This record gives sequence, C-alpha cells and structure tokens, in this order.
Amino acid sequence: MVVITLQRNKCIGCNYCVELAPKQFQMSKKDGKSVLLHGLEKKGFFTLKSSNEQILDDCNNASKACPVKIISVKSV
Repeated sequence: MVVITLQRNKCIGCNYCVELAPKQFQMSKKDGKSVLLHGLEKKGFFTLKSSNEQILDDCNNASKACPVKIISVKSV
C-alpha cells in the first residue's frame, strides 16, 4: 500500500511533480497549483491510498524534487 499526501495550499506551481509522476499529479488550470489525482481532501491535505506499488518510485522522485517539500510518500 502506497500513501501519498499533498499539502496543496503551499504549492508554488513549479510542475516538478507532474513531470516526474504524471499519472498521480497534474497542474490546475484555475490556480496553477498541483492536484493529486483521485486524492481525498481533509483540512487542506490531499491523500491518495493505492495498492499499486509501481507508483512508489515516481512519487518518491516527485517528493524529493519538490522545492517546498509538500509531498509525502509512504509505503505501508
């Protein structure tokens, strides 16, 4: 199980997450911030729980590349 969390309100719109994990992230046309696809929002945090372990590497790379460190990736 992979758990990805995005703190969207702190996003600066750099687009690194989309470039490194395009199946999990996209940029919003409304405000230019990152969107975690299929993520559920709770108190400003968007979370996706997936049983697809193949997304782990791409999401870890996106997390490491994020200049404001708002992406968390855990394998549980």
